[in-house]
Amino acid sequence: MLTCADGVAGRWDGDATTDRDRVVGPLERALDRAGVTGRLPDVLADAVGVAGGTLRAEPVAAPPSVTITSVGPVLRATLPDGRLVVTIRAFAVERGSDSTDGAAGARYTRGSGTAAEALAVEFRSAR
Repeated sequence: MLTCADGVAGRWDGDATTDRDRVVGPLERALDRAGVTGRLPDVLADAVGVAGGTLRAEPVAAPPSVTITSVGPVLRATLPDGRLVVTIRAFAVERGSDSTDGAAGARYTRGSGTAAEALAVEFRSAR
């Protein structure tokens, strides 16, 4: 997965881009070509199992279960008590102080270098 991110970042003019379209689309295509996207629902199901939960429905390699964002893949599972969110942070988004719409002033850089650094797991309680 991170190798795909390296390939995406390697096509930029320098170590960053301000164009979100040079991150998300290319990453989505690279992950698909590498066969990663199709395996992400299994990763999500395994994460839910490790957390001791059960899925309401089988995850799919598309929203809402799997979404490729400007930071990397985000996997979401709705559980009885809330939502498990697994993010693989392949890219970092730096926002300028002039950013008012959430995208203006954004700068995208290659993020975490290791899988352990890239993985973020969060449980969002429904209460």
